[in-house]
Amino acid sequence: MSRIRTMPVGAMLLPARLEVRYDRTFLIDLESLESAAMQRMYRFVFEDFFQINQLKDLPEFQALENSEILYRFTIDHCLISIEVTGQIIKFLRILPEPTI
Repeated sequence: MSRIRTMPVGAMLLPARLEVRYDRTFLIDLESLESAAMQRMYRFVFEDFFQINQLKDLPEFQALENSEILYRFTIDHCLISIEVTGQIIKFLRILPEPTI
C-alpha cells in the first residue's frame, strides 16, 4: 500500500480564490491592542496579507504542536494564530508576544 504524499500547507501557494475568515475572538484581540499596534495589525490582516505568495513566507510561520491545520506566525511583536482548511484561512487569535 503506497502513501500519497501531500505538500505541507506552508509550502502551498495561496490560491486566487482564497476565503479568509476572522474569529470573533481575533477581532476582540485586535481591538484590545494599543492604538498604533492595532493600526499596523489591521493593515496587515485586511490588506498586506493578501499580497503574500506562500504561507511559509510569513515571519516565524510554524505549525502548532502536531497540528496539520493550526499555525502561528509573528508580526510586529504579536503572535497570530490561524486555522487552514482547504482554501479557507481563519484568523483565530492575535496576542502580544510575551516578554521573558
